Amino acid sequence: MKKIILSILALTLSISSCKKLEVEETETVPTPDEVVVDEAIVETPLDSAAIAKAWTDYATPSKAHEMLAKDTGTWDAEMTFWMPDSPEPQKAKSVATYKMILEGKYQEGTFKGEMFGMSFEGRGLTAYDNASKEFITIWIDNMGTGMLVSRGQYDEASKSITFSGNMVDPVTGKEKKVKEVITYIDDKNQKMEMFEVNSDGTEFKNMEILSKKR
Repeated sequence: MKKIILSILALTLSISSCKKLEVEETETVPTPDEVVVDEAIVETPLDSAAIAKAWTDYATPSKAHEMLAKDTGTWDAEMTFWMPDSPEPQKAKSVATYKMILEGKYQEGTFKGEMFGMSFEGRGLTAYDNASKEFITIWIDNMGTGMLVSRGQYDEASKSITFSGNMVDPVTGKEKKVKEVITYIDDKNQKMEMFEVNSDGTEFKNMEILSKKR
């Protein structure tokens, strides 16, 4: 009888231990609702004074804008064009007028003349973005319906801005790269060069404009 009681007691303890183990194991495995998710890192917002200063700096004309303002006035331009299938250059003349607009923050250029025996008129808008630290230029003219947008940096050593942009070739219907270099010879003389950039990286110079301020 004692053996039976001891056996029952041992069995009871064994079952109790198993249940306790199951409970402990259950408690150590988190349910889907209990899964800990790392909290998103929240950036500390800038205070109102810092935000106000950033916008003020962004909106205030800089030395780059002062450089653009030096172009204000009327310029006579001698234009030379080169075609890939013709070694002989084409010549043309135009008059460019520059002025600063919107409180000296942008340069607006108006161009009028003749090109390939036809009346030519174009508009240019140049900005210096204080935030991105680059020059941005937009060009449109009556020789097409597109808009060329280019971005560039000023190089103090060569006194020039090199712009890079993309446009769709109306002949092939494909996008191509273009490069424009404006060299500030002095306060009254400038040179603009335009290049087509081929897919292999080679360049073809298709235009040069020598401008003299009146």
